[in-house]
Amino acid sequence: MSGNTLGQLFKVTSFGESHGPAIGCVIDGVPPRIPLSSDDIQPYVDKRRTGQSKYTSARQEPDKVEILSGVFEGQTTGTPIGLMIANQDARSKDYGDIKDKFRPGHADYSYFQKYGIRDYRGGGRSSARETAMRVAAGAIARKILSEILDTPVNIRGAMVQMGPMGIERANWDWDAVDNNPFGCPDAAAVASWEAHLDEIRSQGSSTGAVIEIVAQGVPAGLGAPVFDRLDADIAKALMSIPAVKGVEIGAGFNAATLTGPQNADEMNIGEDGKVSFASNNSGGVLGGISSGQDIVARFAVKPTSSISIPQKSVNTWGENVEVATRGRHDPCVGIRAVPIGEAMIACVLADHLLRHKGQCGG
Repeated sequence: MSGNTLGQLFKVTSFGESHGPAIGCVIDGVPPRIPLSSDDIQPYVDKRRTGQSKYTSARQEPDKVEILSGVFEGQTTGTPIGLMIANQDARSKDYGDIKDKFRPGHADYSYFQKYGIRDYRGGGRSSARETAMRVAAGAIARKILSEILDTPVNIRGAMVQMGPMGIERANWDWDAVDNNPFGCPDAAAVASWEAHLDEIRSQGSSTGAVIEIVAQGVPAGLGAPVFDRLDADIAKALMSIPAVKGVEIGAGFNAATLTGPQNADEMNIGEDGKVSFASNNSGGVLGGISSGQDIVARFAVKPTSSISIPQKSVNTWGENVEVATRGRHDPCVGIRAVPIGEAMIACVLADHLLRHKGQCGG
């Protein structure tokens, strides 16, 4: 199976399945002599972990990250870094009833059509379980950014919409994100979100979400024109997250409703001699290259495909069947997608920073 590697200089290759012995990744291209331990990685992985509220999967995985290689005496050596997380709470028997059936909206059918075989236990490779390693890699990417750049890069995410319910932008408070089970920046919206998700769960259904990621402190100059645009790589990285069906940068699709003057981010030189922008419809990227403004990206996550409501489908023998999925699943995968989105942005920025230094120096 190809397509398991992200990046050109900061390269992340993940491996493993949802119900296999372990998941892991190999990270190549990390500069030497960067201080690194599992304590730098674990807090980010913990943010994505299941079982932390009634609104996420009840699967209880400790997700303890083990560093296998590439670190000696607390520093990176410049060699490939191997990371592994053991799977300890898989319940493969929950999927016995659907091993020959394709869940509507899931990757079951397309995987089987491509490979002629699939790991039906929890979705195998298509499971969001794999994303724990992306979060681990993102923690190392953050270390690269902090060690190389003079100013800190702060990458934060929040859920800005659950199903049909959005937030009030005027109420945005980053401190609120860690004080509710949804990563919602609008404290006033939490109660209605809870009621909505409680109703969805009671029906055995699921709902979608929109997550916004903001990267502050990104220097100007990262990226390249044409095929290696920074925003294109961000879009690819976010789109590669399981269940993501849409990505936008800055004003995104709303840019189509604006006039030229409304969309343009006017510039001027301030008293400090630095360029400032009147707005950020570009999302921090101009012509594929970072402008020095905040990188702003949003991605839409579809409702979880594994639901207990019976649905019409087919099986591997070409027969019409009915499918109802048992097991432990998130009623809204967007909740745990927030740290994943942060990690993907971190990986792309670290890769482009190393590429920029390789071409332009400095």
